[in-house]
Amino acid sequence: MRNMILAAAAVASALSAPMSAQAQTVGVGGGNTVVIEQGGGIIADQRPAFREYVVTQRVPAFTIQERVVVGAVLPEAGVTYYDVPQRFGSTPYRYTVVNGATVLVEPRSRRIVQVID
Repeated sequence: MRNMILAAAAVASALSAPMSAQAQTVGVGGGNTVVIEQGGGIIADQRPAFREYVVTQRVPAFTIQERVVVGAVLPEAGVTYYDVPQRFGSTPYRYTVVNGATVLVEPRSRRIVQVID
């Protein structure tokens, strides 16, 4: 009986692990599929409003030589990061404008986690 309970628990945890992983990620289209943590980025429905917000804030745009892609690391100096307003969701990330693109950045590593198209 004890072995059956342990086996059932093992099967249940094995089956729930893939679902947990899926619940924590979200796909972002646009040619390449990028996986970001759910709740961490700007969801698709909010992107137009967020882009409009960034334009109204008139944040200075920075220019870098590298391509602006998810995973790229921004320079240590010369880039200013701004808090994402609460109305766009709770996020640990900050935003900036680089090479004309609005991006979400993980502040400690300066790694781009989402390009808002």
